[in-house]
Amino acid sequence: MVNLNMLGSIEKFTFEDFIEIIRILRSPQGCPWDREQTHKSIRNDFIEETYEVADAIDNSDNEALCEELGDVLLQVALHSQIADDNGQFNISDVINSVAKKMILRHPHVFSNVSVENSAEVLKNWDKIKMQEKSQSTVTDTLTSVPMAFPALMRAAKVQKRAAKVGFDWPDLNGPMAKLTEETAELKEALTNNNEQQIFEEFGDLLFSVVNISRFIGVNAEQALNFATNKFISRFSILEKLALERGVDIKNASLKQLDALWDEAKECIQTDGIR
Repeated sequence: MVNLNMLGSIEKFTFEDFIEIIRILRSPQGCPWDREQTHKSIRNDFIEETYEVADAIDNSDNEALCEELGDVLLQVALHSQIADDNGQFNISDVINSVAKKMILRHPHVFSNVSVENSAEVLKNWDKIKMQEKSQSTVTDTLTSVPMAFPALMRAAKVQKRAAKVGFDWPDLNGPMAKLTEETAELKEALTNNNEQQIFEEFGDLLFSVVNISRFIGVNAEQALNFATNKFISRFSILEKLALERGVDIKNASLKQLDALWDEAKECIQTDGIR
């Protein structure tokens, strides 16, 4: 139990101390803001904290990773305490649930199942997961991919699950041809000026691009982020060049901007940045 009068003197908090702090914050004697929160009100906070963990990993920043994992743990604790306050479940139930899941899904460790490699581990994992979630068809596994996933990630996950039962192209030629086909269909929709058709064909085009990313072993989400960062870097150089030459980019012609853009690309390539 955390002693409120001695919090400042504690050198190393335990997990139990942390959970007690969250309970206190949610109590009538705690923080008005914490008491007001619901699962929905902090939903986006959880998503943001998860992305900040991913950012720390991408930057190989262990100090930031430690901090951001703590922020994710805070979200887990808050959601668990909100549920506890509503008489639904508590943090012990959360831990118990995931512990049982790990034991059940690792029969090669905690039971007498034998596996030769990680591929067999994943195969068993998927089979056990389907049994746990009462999924009897492949469609059940596809619809279980959360709608809240980023669209590129969700598309890749759905495609991967369909591929596990053989619904897939034999090689890269298939998805590449499909990309060409979907591009032509989008052009036709644009020619017809059909808004719904344009919307659908553009979605099909993106789906095809994700399919290609899966075949070539590229994470579509990460690749698009990289491309966006590259665009920002090039535009920054473009803007700097424009300022040096007294060019107002807001009033410059497209020809002028294209020339500056090509020069910016050349500068980045010269510096070894792609």
